[in-house]
Amino acid sequence: MKKFFSLSFVLLMVISVVLAGCGKEEAKTNGEGEAKKIKIVAAHNQTSPDNPYQVGLLKFKEVAESKSNGNIEVEVHAGTIGTEESELVEKLKLGAADVVLVSPGFMTQTGIKEVDLLALPYLFDSYEHWEKVVDGDVGKEMAKLVNEKSNNDFKIVGYWSAGVRHYYGKKPLKTMDDLKGLTYRTQTSGVVADYWKQAGAVPTSIAWGELYQALQQNVVDSSENAYPYFVQQNHHKTKNGKYITETGHDYTTRFLLVNGKKFDSYTKEQQDTILEAAKASVEAERESVYAQEKEYKEKAIAEGAEVNEIDRAPFIKLATPIQDKAAKEMGADKLLKQIRDLK
Repeated sequence: MKKFFSLSFVLLMVISVVLAGCGKEEAKTNGEGEAKKIKIVAAHNQTSPDNPYQVGLLKFKEVAESKSNGNIEVEVHAGTIGTEESELVEKLKLGAADVVLVSPGFMTQTGIKEVDLLALPYLFDSYEHWEKVVDGDVGKEMAKLVNEKSNNDFKIVGYWSAGVRHYYGKKPLKTMDDLKGLTYRTQTSGVVADYWKQAGAVPTSIAWGELYQALQQNVVDSSENAYPYFVQQNHHKTKNGKYITETGHDYTTRFLLVNGKKFDSYTKEQQDTILEAAKASVEAERESVYAQEKEYKEKAIAEGAEVNEIDRAPFIKLATPIQDKAAKEMGADKLLKQIRDLK
């Protein structure tokens, strides 16, 4: 009898362990062995429906929904749940958003200083160079750093472009000296701000949504951004936005982020679908940026803006030692060398 009881007890324990394991898997299912349907809120901070960010996230939605057999629904927000990156990242951490766009400059505020390497002035000299960097070993290393240093709060699932950034202001730049004393809407702290200070400008903080009025009312003398972004906001039509000088100082990187912990809670099939959708969104967003660079430059000129080129050599010369110093302080000397070697 005792032997029978012992055997029964052992069988009961084995069954309990098996059922417990099944219970953990069921957390990802609807209780009938099928994956739970998930809703993904995808958001960016641009309000224009023609913006490349919107193109990219709509492609993400299309692929995620079509490839998931109805198990994934994607809701896209164009500036409707936040026009500031800080709002979107906070929503990502709290679970109110599941996919967001963010800049390296903002990510440094979370304590991941290495990402600022990608925002250094004149780091890239072409889109081809930029793509080699973010799509290669450097991009993989950066994604690993972000995931580890955020304790899996942030997971990079793609690198988007926000175009090539140029100066625009109340007067054209013929030489670097023309920047002296100009208030310049850009980052007001960190390496980027230090660069423009050394170039002679006065970095000034203006919220993106308030910049049109600030340029129109002479609150700020100038700004910088890529054609699709500032032309869609009609900055080129303002008093202090008419003159565009193609400084080409930043081939801009944006991170497509998900919450790593939440991503890990999805089924393997859902994870694969999300990664496939992210890859498709990268291709669509970049294609849109590259096309819109030309389209919106032509539009700006047609609407009265004046565009000039400038000798970038003095700007690049100023940037090189700043890049060296910043990379050393970030502990990213090796990454900087890898980036330069890919030119």
